[in-house]
Amino acid sequence: MKDFNYHSAKDSKEASKLASSNSAFLAGGMTTIPSMKLGLATYKDLIDIKNIKKLSGIKVSGKSVIIGAATKHVEVANSKDVKKAIPSLSSLAEGIGDPQVRNRGTIGGSIANNDPSADYPSACIALNATIHTNERKIEASKFFKGMFETALKKGELIEAVEFQIPEKSSYQKHPNPASRYAVVGVYVAKHKSDVNVAVTGAKSCVYNDKEMAKALSGNFSSSSIDGMDLDSSDMNSDIHASAEYRASLVVTQAKKAVDAC
Repeated sequence: MKDFNYHSAKDSKEASKLASSNSAFLAGGMTTIPSMKLGLATYKDLIDIKNIKKLSGIKVSGKSVIIGAATKHVEVANSKDVKKAIPSLSSLAEGIGDPQVRNRGTIGGSIANNDPSADYPSACIALNATIHTNERKIEASKFFKGMFETALKKGELIEAVEFQIPEKSSYQKHPNPASRYAVVGVYVAKHKSDVNVAVTGAKSCVYNDKEMAKALSGNFSSSSIDGMDLDSSDMNSDIHASAEYRASLVVTQAKKAVDAC
């Protein structure tokens, strides 16, 4: 690991001011630190944001759940408010990694990193989330741009994530047995006016499967997507699953999610 300058910011304004073209924000460090140790990433400055009080905590209103960016996975998993408002979101958080990761990793870090197999991006898409930064509000549908790529600008800091409370929802994934990342994960959410079928792990970036969403909007039953043949041409293929197998898994996990709603 190469030398770097460590900073501890007292608020979002200071954190943003300290940011440069070769810096990174640090909260849980579940991706940043291993990447630096392996030489995959180097930074001149690391800006610690975990002590900024504004970035932690969970608030529930009549229509949404707002979670501070530095809130840990274990806090979301154990929150009585989240379990009551969006139980599927609590369940998702409980299934991330292992206890060590859940006790250090944060929701903001996961979303900002946008790993193609991460769980939280699918929750953002399925639950029509709005990402609150220190500069603006970004709809989830416009936030995730590609593999490890988001709409965040340099120095822009995620402060909170606001999820719409759905009528019904469930997240089901086929996990990698070692990392617990999703080989394929599907988050189905039924809202008053639409249905979202957010898929992670299958492609280079999380996406909303419009074909299945349309079918479920007409008939919210797993039978409506039974036997659906998805195009696998742009799906991931690796030692864990071929593109064709992932396409099949997407349908399987989507059916499980609908049945679990």
